[in-house]
Amino acid sequence: MKSNCEVCKLRRYAEKKPDSFIAKFWRWHTKWCPGWKAYQAELNQTQDPISHGS
Repeated sequence: MKSNCEVCKLRRYAEKKPDSFIAKFWRWHTKWCPGWKAYQAELNQTQDPISHGS
């Protein structure tokens, strides 16, 4: 699943203002969102050279 989290305006706002209601909503949302889980998996694949090297 390709996610849009990298360009999400809500995520960017939450990162800029971590104490805001939007940030709290964002953190709650990431606990169950399949798109966020896919985004995290994408990041892990691109940042884990060990799994691709051997």
